[in-house]
Amino acid sequence: MGKYRFETEEHVIFRKSLRNFLQKEAAPNYDSWEQDRLIPKDFWRKLGEMGYLCPQVEEDYGGLGLDFSFGVIISEELERIGSSLVGVGLHNDIVVPYIEAFGSQEQKKRWLPGCITSDFITGIAMTEPGAGSDLANIQTTAIRDDDHYVLNGQKTFITNGINGNLFLVVVKTNPKAEPRHQGISLVMVEEGTPGFSKGRKLDKVGLHAQDTAELYFEDCRIPISNLIGEEGKGFGYLMEKLQQERLVVAISAQIASEDMLEMTMEYVKSRKAFGKSISSFQNTQFKIAEIATKIELGKSFLESLIEDHIAGKEVVTKVSMAKYWLTETAREISIDCMQLHGGYGYMEEYKIARRYRDIPVASIYAGTNEIMKVIISKNLGL
Repeated sequence: MGKYRFETEEHVIFRKSLRNFLQKEAAPNYDSWEQDRLIPKDFWRKLGEMGYLCPQVEEDYGGLGLDFSFGVIISEELERIGSSLVGVGLHNDIVVPYIEAFGSQEQKKRWLPGCITSDFITGIAMTEPGAGSDLANIQTTAIRDDDHYVLNGQKTFITNGINGNLFLVVVKTNPKAEPRHQGISLVMVEEGTPGFSKGRKLDKVGLHAQDTAELYFEDCRIPISNLIGEEGKGFGYLMEKLQQERLVVAISAQIASEDMLEMTMEYVKSRKAFGKSISSFQNTQFKIAEIATKIELGKSFLESLIEDHIAGKEVVTKVSMAKYWLTETAREISIDCMQLHGGYGYMEEYKIARRYRDIPVASIYAGTNEIMKVIISKNLGL
């Protein structure tokens, strides 16, 4: 995206520095990470050393005290390299904010400094084999036993599931609560806790370098000091923070669309058919014009949304619209751009092929697009 209205010289310098870092440390290695099905922890460590992990954390805990606008820049530049870097955004803008917003002083001191250095790599464990968008239906329990909780259950599709060593786990502390969502709480579980184990690294259609795994809890005992916020308030905390999570997904989808347009423009200008460049055909021109228009409309909507979010406004309806529309648009654009690449678009050596397989999941995670439409409809008074 071009320069935002809210960007200062400091933002410009920050973006340039990050882009140079990623061109040196990520771009040359990305293909091998995809083949290895994992981003090495050494890259996480370098991100931490450069100040690109959780820059929003207060300086008291080792952060830079920056606002979400810098997180936007990090999300964009990571997405330009590839969607498999989504785990960094999840750590920075989705999981760590729960500790910042609802954690105690002791919890912040215990975990935040490590989140900034990558000593702690976080994940959020919501989804279960039988519960996705219907969070109130989760079955994982955390039953109080004196000064501990005893966890039992299974989580799946967990981003950072292999590299992660600190997980925000959504549990039922009161399985009999009515309504059901009032029994939900959030707890932190560290790797190495007895009774906590990881399953296989899941083999996905796309996002090959991004580690996704199953997590298991069998009589896993954690101290009650690992409870985030208050017992029974977990569902409310999730609803409060999902706005930013969905905004991050929308930002990534927008950048993916821009990247696909850029690579396709280059390709159609250089590729020849019937003695002239593909870009000279009216069908190509019309398709490119349609794609460019969708991207420009998305950019304007997203910019105003980011500004409102930074200003602390409640933008749940618009965020739901952005998450749904921008991810669907990116998927449509991936199909059109692959078609314009012809047979080469189906080859792994062309980046459009990776975009084509990476994009569909964005309409599923962070709440499916069908759930986004439910939220929009409800908030419209239907």
